[in-house]
Amino acid sequence: MPSREITDDLELLLRVMPPHIRDALHHQADLRNLIEAVLDLGRPPEARFPNRAINMSDSPITREDLDYVTHRVGAFTQDNRAGIERTLHRISAIRNRRDIVVGLTCRVGRAVFGTVDILRDVIESGKSLLLLGRPGVGKTTLLRESARVLSTELVKRVIIVDTSNEIGGDGDIAHPGIGASRRMQVPRPDLQHAVMIEAVENHMPEVIVIDEIGTEAESLAARTIAERGVQLIATAHGKTLDNLLMNPTLSDLLGGIHAVTLSDEEARRRGTQKTVLERKAPPTFDTLVEIRNREELSVYHETSSVVDAFLRGRSARPEVRLRKADGYEVVGQAAAAIPELPKHRDRERPSQAPSARKTMCIYPYGVSKDRLLRAITDLQVSATIAKTPKDADIALTLKAHEKRQPRTVKDLEDLGLEVAIIRSNTVSQMKTFLMQSFGLENQQDEEQQALSEVNEAVDRVMSYGKPVELAPQSAHLRRLQHQLIEQHGLGSESRGEVPWRRVVVLPTRG
Repeated sequence: MPSREITDDLELLLRVMPPHIRDALHHQADLRNLIEAVLDLGRPPEARFPNRAINMSDSPITREDLDYVTHRVGAFTQDNRAGIERTLHRISAIRNRRDIVVGLTCRVGRAVFGTVDILRDVIESGKSLLLLGRPGVGKTTLLRESARVLSTELVKRVIIVDTSNEIGGDGDIAHPGIGASRRMQVPRPDLQHAVMIEAVENHMPEVIVIDEIGTEAESLAARTIAERGVQLIATAHGKTLDNLLMNPTLSDLLGGIHAVTLSDEEARRRGTQKTVLERKAPPTFDTLVEIRNREELSVYHETSSVVDAFLRGRSARPEVRLRKADGYEVVGQAAAAIPELPKHRDRERPSQAPSARKTMCIYPYGVSKDRLLRAITDLQVSATIAKTPKDADIALTLKAHEKRQPRTVKDLEDLGLEVAIIRSNTVSQMKTFLMQSFGLENQQDEEQQALSEVNEAVDRVMSYGKPVELAPQSAHLRRLQHQLIEQHGLGSESRGEVPWRRVVVLPTRG
């Protein structure tokens, strides 16, 4: 694997800083690792590095300091972002109610060459590729490198739909990091889907590269593009495949999910309830990649098969790739340590057991299979749902069923199955059972996860000015999410029907 080369044009960013801040930064020994400089009116200027943050001066930032920067960068767009011509640096503004700039975040943009080799075979295959991962793991860097390789080395017609100028940089002339790709800038974030369609209709691309598909309109535009035979390489809001599937707005990227009512005969044949979830259509993206960190990726090569397995309660095994000095290594799926379940234990609280590498197969008796599947996917544990008791390691039932139908529970035990009891038919109770069985008591509970998702969404709304939909939640958790969003000064509303009802974070109240 070629060594990675990093170019950041850092001096061009320093030139737009007030002289006293520029001098303070030049005195930092690890200046090359600078992430961003934060200038807030009335507060000392702050420099942020990977493992530390420092105040660059005891003197607070003045309006003159802010004016010095804003007069030396490009014009601010509707998403309150500006840049420096032919660089990847991003200057984001915070404004007061009179639309006056009172704060600036000056983020260093870096082009990293040589990072795409770990996915080069996937990119060159011609199949559409979707990248997922938390902010800061390198999704945009991979998009930029993919565009460069495809346009320059494979000589394909590549169009980048660049909403925030993060891929191609600021100004009319794109950053050289995109190679021979052409770049279409988007005047407003809400027009991204229109520019995506315009790119296909007007410029005959072989490949379209898009950062952050986040709305239903953009999802539909992506499907339209893929159906015209154009290769798509994109990122979407979400950290994992499970997140995407549970997002009603974006699940269409993977084919979408809908409820289907089976005949009695078919339900008996499958060993399921009459109403089941199935994939609606072929996925827009053939391949999905979860970026765990900058050195580790999980690759799902056939998303249609992966989604079908997910909906049937089976776990999908991604191909795990690790960066190495001389290339990358395929290590398969990272197996989790799963406790071996004892044959007899206290039913109200599953006991801990020695770990063993196995998948737990659960037979739900009187328990919602759809909710159990949701609990399994949310916790990402190695568990599947059994169609019959003979296929299971353990049976899961309700306390009410144990009281009303003790004979049936006894029959399950006579088959050699351990029977675990939960109090109510809720996702929360099922998660508690799974966390105890898999030794995950220290994992964040459902409430913490729901509120953590709000904080991530608030950051995105403040950065992009576009609404963000959260994952479906219970009425109690939606109420907590609305309260937290209000504390951040943003608006919110609930959309959809139960069980898909979810909160949408809006840029403004009311």
